[in-house]
Amino acid sequence: MAVNSSTVTDGLTQNLRRLDRLASLGLIAASVAHEIKNGLLAINTFTQLLLEKSEDREMAEVVQRELKRINSLVTQMLRYASHKPATHGTVQVHQLLDHSLRLLEKELTVRTISLKRDYRALPGTVHGDEAQLQQVFMNLLLNAVEAISGSGELTVRTEVAAEKSGSKKFKIHISDTGSGIAPENLPQLFVPFFTTKKDGTGLGLAICQRVAQEHQGFIEVQSELGRGSTFIVSLAVD
Repeated sequence: MAVNSSTVTDGLTQNLRRLDRLASLGLIAASVAHEIKNGLLAINTFTQLLLEKSEDREMAEVVQRELKRINSLVTQMLRYASHKPATHGTVQVHQLLDHSLRLLEKELTVRTISLKRDYRALPGTVHGDEAQLQQVFMNLLLNAVEAISGSGELTVRTEVAAEKSGSKKFKIHISDTGSGIAPENLPQLFVPFFTTKKDGTGLGLAICQRVAQEHQGFIEVQSELGRGSTFIVSLAVD
């Protein structure tokens, strides 16, 4: 069947215009988010002064709590919109995981969550951006901790495994014994702004997936209601 070249050209033109509008919208959103952060800084400073003077303390605390929530959302938006190039180098994954887990020690103790480490990946290094990878690990570890109501277990395991294509991946498994994820929500977990949390932004996992992809990898999820979830970060082997 013959294809009309003008139809194809029109279709490509429309797609390019659509992409251009999306790019412009992203730039506008990032600019607005940046200005909101500047405004929030001034408001937060004023609120802090009220708290120090104990004037309208209850109202000031409410305002401050909401400011923190909005600031968190705007920060996530800026991170998602940012295309700042990563600074790649050799990353000691096990050391980075241990550092992240140390930051969560108090939370694990308060929630009576036991921690299990099972580091099998050798050598324990990848080529990547340490700050970005820590952001991924912290986000997934925090999600795992929050998924556990009452006591439970958090397991962090690493391995080097071969893919079907024959290439090898450095895999980090972060497992919890929480309530699990509803099957209908699994396909949407990494979609920007999708969240099941009351005060969630829906950007954390989207950012994590993008970082993994920028490291020639990906994140997948295995979950069963009532038994917990496992997030698996697969990265290119160093």
